[in-house]
Amino acid sequence: MTVTRRLAIIAGLGALVGGGGLYTHLRPPSAASVRSRLSGTHPAPPGPLSVFHLGHSLVNRDMPAMLAQLAPAGHRYGSQLGWGTTLQAHWGDAPISGFDTENAHPHFRPAQEAVASGDYDAIVLTEMVEIRDAIRYFDSPIYLARWAERALAARPDVRLYLFETWHRLDDPEGWLTRIDLDHDRYWLRQVLGPALSKLPMATRIHLIPAGPVLAAFVRAVEGRGGVGNVRSREDLFARTDDGALDPIHPNDLGNYLVALVHFTVLYHSSPVGLPHALSRADGSPATAPDPETARLMQDVTAEVVGTLGLSGIDA
Repeated sequence: MTVTRRLAIIAGLGALVGGGGLYTHLRPPSAASVRSRLSGTHPAPPGPLSVFHLGHSLVNRDMPAMLAQLAPAGHRYGSQLGWGTTLQAHWGDAPISGFDTENAHPHFRPAQEAVASGDYDAIVLTEMVEIRDAIRYFDSPIYLARWAERALAARPDVRLYLFETWHRLDDPEGWLTRIDLDHDRYWLRQVLGPALSKLPMATRIHLIPAGPVLAAFVRAVEGRGGVGNVRSREDLFARTDDGALDPIHPNDLGNYLVALVHFTVLYHSSPVGLPHALSRADGSPATAPDPETARLMQDVTAEVVGTLGLSGIDA
């Protein structure tokens, strides 16, 4: 090999490492270093927030509407959704499946316009499921950092969040196992950590840990043989018109639990005592958890968010 060719290869590798691509996949940061970066708190919001949700059908229309009913009066929100949409596709570098269908509602706002406007106090970013495919094929940390940079350029005091989701109930590795292991190995080490490494040290992208809360709630419910109107994990997920289980999309009960997680993180407030009889985005009554079930959901949410310590709030 000639000296010129060897130098060219070294330079190419250096560019990859400097740009984050090779480094992200070969030398991800430790989960401990990400926890250290996100340790500490930031001030609680002084009043109602304006929130922009970027994501897909695990965000859906109903969860943000439920969050608005839990939040202080004056809370407002916008969103851009798709079907299984990546952060890359939302950026504009790939098509968005289901765009017209998912965004046919009054809270839609084009994502680039919304984030660049500086109108929102908080931006909640959601990556596609399967998360390991998003990392491998769709440059999750790169686009998470790009969205953060865009938001901070428009509004330096914006609050940035990553919505940690979940996987299919029928995942061959096991639904609970995936949530447990993926928190460190993917969400912290291969998404949040590499994204934060591209941003100024003062920048924080805090976590909305819906997946870990779902897992903890399911363990509590199934360990007791059921609580109220939730007997097993399947009771948190939707059914098709013919009654078959939808193994990934939450029903009203699942959306309520996920909305509690968002509320707790965004408002730095305990969810205990919040109302549990809410409406869907279209105004129809949502199926409500029984009071006993709702209280367990609220208790578990407060405990998990506080214990993980990655959301910028006091434990």
